[in-house]
Amino acid sequence: MKLATVAFYGVALGLLAVGLRELLTGFEENRCSMTYMFEYPEYRRIALPRRVARLYPAYGLYLYGEGLYAQETRALKLTGAPVLFLPGNAGSYKQARSLGSVALRKAENMEGGLHFNVFTVDFNEELVALYGGSLLRQTHFLHESIKAILRLYKHLKSPPQSVVLVGHSMGGVVARALFTLPRFNTHLVSLIITQASPHQAPVLALDPYLLDFYSAVRQKWVNQANKLRNVTVLSVGGGYRDYQVRSGLTSLPCPRGDINKLSLVVTAVPRTWVSTDHLSIVWCKELVLATVRAFFDLIDPETRQFTEDLEKKMTVLNHHFIRHPVRMLGETQETSISILDFPEAWSEVNTLRLAYSTPKEGQVKYFMFALSSRRKAYSHFYCRSNNLEMTSWVYGCVHKNGSSCVHAVDLSMGTELLPPYKVLILSLSDFSSVTHLVVSASNLNGRQFTVECEWQRQESQTLSVPVPHVLSLGLAASEVTVNSSGLLHNIELQHFHQVYQAFRINVASQCKVNKDRLPNVYRIKVAWFREDSLTTVSVPSVTEISGMLHTSRPDNTSGVLLQLHTAPNCQYKVSIRTSLPKVLGQVLRFCGPMVPVYTAVTLLLACVGQLSSIRKLRRAAAMSLVVAKGLQPHKVNVSVYILHILLSCSCFLEVRSFLFLPPMDTLPPTFPDGTFHEGVPPVEEWPHLLSPLLYILGAAVAYWGSTLLRLIIRLISLLLAPLHRPSVSRDCGTLRLRTQILITVGLTVTGGTFCGALSIFVSFLFHLYRVLRLQMTQRSLSHMLNLAPRKHKEVENGAIDADSLRKTKECSSTPLLSECALQEVRDDLQLHLCISALFTLPVMLSAPSLIHWIRNLRYSTQLDPDPCWPHIVPLIIVYMLLINCNTLKLSNSKLLPLASCLPLPLAITMVTFSPLHLYRVVYFLLAALVPLALCCLL
Repeated sequence: MKLATVAFYGVALGLLAVGLRELLTGFEENRCSMTYMFEYPEYRRIALPRRVARLYPAYGLYLYGEGLYAQETRALKLTGAPVLFLPGNAGSYKQARSLGSVALRKAENMEGGLHFNVFTVDFNEELVALYGGSLLRQTHFLHESIKAILRLYKHLKSPPQSVVLVGHSMGGVVARALFTLPRFNTHLVSLIITQASPHQAPVLALDPYLLDFYSAVRQKWVNQANKLRNVTVLSVGGGYRDYQVRSGLTSLPCPRGDINKLSLVVTAVPRTWVSTDHLSIVWCKELVLATVRAFFDLIDPETRQFTEDLEKKMTVLNHHFIRHPVRMLGETQETSISILDFPEAWSEVNTLRLAYSTPKEGQVKYFMFALSSRRKAYSHFYCRSNNLEMTSWVYGCVHKNGSSCVHAVDLSMGTELLPPYKVLILSLSDFSSVTHLVVSASNLNGRQFTVECEWQRQESQTLSVPVPHVLSLGLAASEVTVNSSGLLHNIELQHFHQVYQAFRINVASQCKVNKDRLPNVYRIKVAWFREDSLTTVSVPSVTEISGMLHTSRPDNTSGVLLQLHTAPNCQYKVSIRTSLPKVLGQVLRFCGPMVPVYTAVTLLLACVGQLSSIRKLRRAAAMSLVVAKGLQPHKVNVSVYILHILLSCSCFLEVRSFLFLPPMDTLPPTFPDGTFHEGVPPVEEWPHLLSPLLYILGAAVAYWGSTLLRLIIRLISLLLAPLHRPSVSRDCGTLRLRTQILITVGLTVTGGTFCGALSIFVSFLFHLYRVLRLQMTQRSLSHMLNLAPRKHKEVENGAIDADSLRKTKECSSTPLLSECALQEVRDDLQLHLCISALFTLPVMLSAPSLIHWIRNLRYSTQLDPDPCWPHIVPLIIVYMLLINCNTLKLSNSKLLPLASCLPLPLAITMVTFSPLHLYRVVYFLLAALVPLALCCLL
């Protein structure tokens, strides 16, 4: 039985390891280019009013500069457009150097001296993603910083009226939180760009301040969206390389139809097309260039400041971050174009496909495609060119004279930029007044490039294939063969619309004739969110693509499309298999916060097993045995699902409000929009279906974590043994009543005066010392008694028979150096090991606030606000009372039946109300430990 248990939890640990490996390493290599500073960067501190400096001594405001520019701005006589960078969780203000340096270099080539003044805020590298007590303080300091920045431009005739904010990680959330301040003027900020910012929900909710902060921001931006329509917000997610903040969380919660709020993944940004990790999104050259280009296009040439025109802002952002056509919509250009070239420059194409490579010598060349004979047989015209100059290149002829077109309209606005070439797809039904399509292949500068065009029937270019079921585990495959007679093929991936689905898509290409061809582009196109991913390959080749989603499909919109930009006369075999490692990685990416909850449930139910053994047999079972039995999905998961159904019914709403029950916890919505009809997101059932798997993973963490705890206890006890006298009493490491009272009062005062997490940690150390002394006493007694190997093995395995039970009852009359004395110490050790495993959870959950307090000691000795303060007093009392607890006291206590029955309903309630509120785990553990502590008294 023990071997089977170890094997089961070994497999569970293996699944967890496979999922973590896929989550942390199962992505493409970092293809971002590094941004470099050409001159030494300088950060000039901006003096703030005394009141602000006194209120926020740990924070600062800096101006970025290099070389000559840094010298010119020492007097702070600024003339550029202000941009303010906000670092995120544990982020440094010096991360602004990538944005600032690229902006300076590009400004050198701009006419009229247009440039930016890049400011950056020092938030003291606070862990605001884990400790939310500083978020409101950062928001107020940001408000003061913006006012200080705008005061630097008062000497100008037309000073800027607003500041552009660029926020990384939690800095983007703080930027949006500005608008929750009652005295904030919304006209001070008109554009916010956020990078890898978790707008939907915090990654881990370890204290109530974090969730209250998010709730206030969401309420402001959703319920008062009409007042904030003049604020443009762009949110960029990092893709699968960013395992800290999944890209689904970066979607902006906003009402449908708010066109001034854009959310996308960096893999879909034109000229970027790479995935970034949580830090590289700040310095990724491709993304920084896109941001700086957008900034320069947003400058109003008259005021030399950022434009306040909403339409212009959205046009620029769409151009640089969503689609990169030949020009921005609204740019001044004639609606018709006269083409007056020599007749020999014109060629009419009568074939279905054109493939043309320009010569080395410069020339003027146009190709004409007659529409009259193609309208009935074909629906679309497809054209691509690896001449990446974004200039007009496809026209619609409306007046033809002989072999040339004398009057044409520009049709190039629909051009889309892909990594190796630009592509234009025209629907013939939209051009009833056009007689011919004209493609320009002129290369007056002598640059060589290739143009490929063809007529297409959309129906024949589109195939459908159902994806394998997620439980097929890669054993079944869906395959489709494309005999390419064209340049574009679309494969609809049916039933692929949930985030827990993950596939390995293999595309093998073979060509009859080996010759130079344009590269192929395989694109996974998601209809409901801008999370497209592109893969560029040569032909022939065998390529594997990861098929995963950042968001689930919110409604019955179109599904996922695999778009193949192919080479003609080649065959493509597409194979789709479910990938178990990627599925596990997706489960951890989206449901990871539930694993520690199930770990706490397993340890809580292990405590139930230990108390039941003490109540029935007056002996403690081995810790490994009770932790292994803590996996009880038939009791927990089934009850949680029934409870969800009951609490969701309208008839139970009054009961829930009468009992003051909080709303049920569900994982953050995986849909791209955080708001739906009437503001209520649809209930997702798949987390309930995955709850048994998450329970197994959490139980594996508890089982092997407790094993590691036992090994650490043994190792430390060996190191500390020479410092202690050998003991043979089960009361070793206990505290006298007076000492308990003094320690309790001292730790309570320490927690209220300095940091509650510090008191919790010290209390844990006191109990840990008790466990270490028991471990040393067991070792001393074992050596003294020199037990027989057979007997020792039975005791270690927890084998209990009638004789041993009888001997246990007679232990009170035996001398100290006896087998019963050793058994008593062993029982107490197993009991306190279970309690110590539970005690580690409050310590771990309060660790971020302790770290924050330590790092800010030079500014303040008190943590304010302190998330541990509500429960610090009862928790310390419980710690102190349980130090003196032993199996004899528990077995004689009248409260033991209550203490052993209470943890199961608490575990069910914990799973129902704690996935999004991890700090509540401590409350439920405290509710289970209080009766146990009272057993030591009554």
